[in-house]
Amino acid sequence: MPRAGRSSRIVVAAGVVAWLVAAVGAPALVAAAELPPPMSDSDFRPFDERRAALGRLLFYDKILSGNRNISCGTCHHHDLAGSDGLSLGVGEGGVGLGPERVIPTGVDQPNKRVPRNANALFNLGHRDVRVLFHDGRVSDDDVYGTGFNTPAEEWLPPGLQSVLAAQALFPVTSPVEMAGTPEENDIGAVRNKRIDRVWPVLVARLTAIPDYVDRFRAAWPDIASAEDISIVHVGNAIDDFINSEWRSFTSPFDAYLAGDATALDPQAEKGLRLFYGKAGCAGCHAGPLLTDQDFHALALPPFGPGRVRAFDPRVRDVGRMSESDRIEDAYRFRTPSLRNVAETGPWGHNGAYGTLDGMVRHHLDPLAALDRWDRRQLVLPRNASFAATDFAVWEDRFEMARFRRAVDITPVELTDAEVDALVAFLTSLSDDKALAGRLGRPESVPSGLSVD
Repeated sequence: MPRAGRSSRIVVAAGVVAWLVAAVGAPALVAAAELPPPMSDSDFRPFDERRAALGRLLFYDKILSGNRNISCGTCHHHDLAGSDGLSLGVGEGGVGLGPERVIPTGVDQPNKRVPRNANALFNLGHRDVRVLFHDGRVSDDDVYGTGFNTPAEEWLPPGLQSVLAAQALFPVTSPVEMAGTPEENDIGAVRNKRIDRVWPVLVARLTAIPDYVDRFRAAWPDIASAEDISIVHVGNAIDDFINSEWRSFTSPFDAYLAGDATALDPQAEKGLRLFYGKAGCAGCHAGPLLTDQDFHALALPPFGPGRVRAFDPRVRDVGRMSESDRIEDAYRFRTPSLRNVAETGPWGHNGAYGTLDGMVRHHLDPLAALDRWDRRQLVLPRNASFAATDFAVWEDRFEMARFRRAVDITPVELTDAEVDALVAFLTSLSDDKALAGRLGRPESVPSGLSVD
């Protein structure tokens, strides 16, 4: 949907491509609308097969968590379209997978829900990807002289090969996601001192396992012994795995872009015209990745613990502002890619919508949608103590007033039939090959810990 004051057209670097109705009556876009070019493997960064295979094991190995009870794959699972199927996940301390995940009580109860929805991982190895996380806290920016702007600031180690490799190092440092608390384990304890202290402890765990040492040595011939292995190797291996595992450019939409006029059914093709025309979705969901990688305020219904900064007494999530410290960035979140969007619900940076139809309708008039939002559509593991504060932000009338004033969408009117067509088009972005992954989930990992 269009941002206020912005054109809904996409600028394609190769030039404007006008699609006209073919003489034989094949489906086509409205004249002068602009489609992204088709993607191929050449649009992605290269990867090393041995490092990708190693990264696959690291991705699913719980040894990288403080209490050895959760892996990257727990919340970004092959069976759940690279996500976890929850509005807000349960990280460290949770039990089970996806919507069946439960929250233990007693001493093992986690401190809170993960404050934001688990991103899917499609096309993160694309050469154009430059910013990650909902608030953009990891970006391709050399402001600290490390190559990237991250929460580690100047303490990020040199040698990480991409913004994705840098991003891979941070879930393991989060107490609520993977690290745990200082009272529970050595990872939580050193995390309290400085964020980069976590990584050598994790590497020591890995290098105590001969199988991992052998695999690192095979993947990097310049590694002579365990002492040569660093967290940079871990990040780069996970990067090569994600980069190669979830490439998505073989959906019906991609076939259409490549010239197959029959790839979309009439309903989806109608939705495509709306997406690039009247509905204005392409104003933000631009280019082959279907994201401008920018930040926008959509007034998605707030709930949960919020991503509260240490000095912020309110339960809230100010989005991009928490990283940029710019008041104009308040409540703005990164535009998600729409690749496989029909498979990756619940939708929104906090999973506020349980149906894709609901998420589309929210864009038509965000404030009206906020007023009629139904909390029952959330997919949240039950816990009485968490539930008591899940909607605390709604009781803060000043915060909700600030929240309602920050909306970047101009309302647009669509009929129910047009919304149905848009949903049909979004469904055409599903890619069975990408959903299955290239290597898939491993049956076992070198640590011997269970694989979710």
